[in-house]
Amino acid sequence: MLVLFETTCEDGYWSACAIGFSIFTDGETFEELLKNIEEAVLLYFEDEIKPDEQITIETRTTNQVHNIATSSGC
Repeated sequence: MLVLFETTCEDGYWSACAIGFSIFTDGETFEELLKNIEEAVLLYFEDEIKPDEQITIETRTTNQVHNIATSSGC
């Protein structure tokens, strides 16, 4: 099973959202976020995973783009 997470860092704080599953978590550092993602996935699937089944977790990081100013044409 593959679980893909979209991760973002905004204001120095990391967050993650699984694509296709209702799994959300966050962390103060990227390393903490990865640990929290693993824990959240294991808890989410704890009643569904067979002992020999493997879960692959992948992350995809996006950059936040903010509109800080607008200008009119010359």
